[in-house]
Amino acid sequence: MIKKKIFIACDANRISKIKKIIKHTKTNKLNISYKFGLEFWNSKKGREFISKLKNKNIFADLKLLDIPNTCKATVNSIKDLKNINYLSVHTTGGLEMLKAVKSVSGKIKILGVTTLTSLNNKDLKKIGYNKDIKQITMHLSKLAKAAKLDGIICSAHEAKFLKKICKGMEIITPGIRLKGDNSQDQKRIASPKYAFYNGATGIVIGRSITKGNIKKNLKILIDHL
Repeated sequence: MIKKKIFIACDANRISKIKKIIKHTKTNKLNISYKFGLEFWNSKKGREFISKLKNKNIFADLKLLDIPNTCKATVNSIKDLKNINYLSVHTTGGLEMLKAVKSVSGKIKILGVTTLTSLNNKDLKKIGYNKDIKQITMHLSKLAKAAKLDGIICSAHEAKFLKKICKGMEIITPGIRLKGDNSQDQKRIASPKYAFYNGATGIVIGRSITKGNIKKNLKILIDHL
């Protein structure tokens, strides 16, 4: 069986909960990584806990968005954590910011966020965009490609046409739900199988796995791939 790249979203602020997630997602059937966002990263002892994780693939989902020097300094400030494999940045920060981050990233793979899966075309119009999601994600993916990022983050729905632009790059798709799960705060959701079929090289899945019986949920995921 081909080991699919799965990023488990560790969206919690309690270390006990994170330990449970890691313990119950052990499997030799999937390529598991653990994604830590701002909630856990900024929690008491969160960074310290991450620094002590051994033999785990870690995705620092910090979604950096600031001036080039600040983002560059931020990357340098986490490089003491030798177990960080991925780091996310917003492509809307611009080409110079993306290049600045990539220039100091070292072994850390940089993933460019295109458009959050919590947004739809109506939301983008309210923000002030006059283009639709397809146009925006294509434009931002080209920016990520120009900056020589290692990959992009987009919904599974955009992966189908962005894989041509991002040939040779990783395409990570959040907003993944197992059958029967509601969308919650996400709007552009998809199933694991649909995401990989459309060209995703990895998926981000959180509450569908971490809420309830984690081992049972993981088995359902494996059966759905």
